[in-house]
Amino acid sequence: MPYFRITLLRSAIGLPRRSSGVLAALGLRKRMRTVYHPVTPTVAGQIMHVKELVDVEEVEEALTKEEMRELRRPDSGFWVESRAKDAKA
Repeated sequence: MPYFRITLLRSAIGLPRRSSGVLAALGLRKRMRTVYHPVTPTVAGQIMHVKELVDVEEVEEALTKEEMRELRRPDSGFWVESRAKDAKA
């Protein structure tokens, strides 16, 4: 089942209450927050009301918070070939 991955990019400060209400209904409260909703006409209509504020991508499966956190984790920039205690032997 496909999902919409919706990320809030811009704030709704200064916009009509309807726009902020749609964002609240989608579950978007802070910038750069990502939520997943199943692909339905209702959700698509809500997205169209706030299309200037959000980034939308259609994905095959919704990720959990832990999976999204792992995707955001940067590469350490190094790797360990051998440990010092292993080199002594």
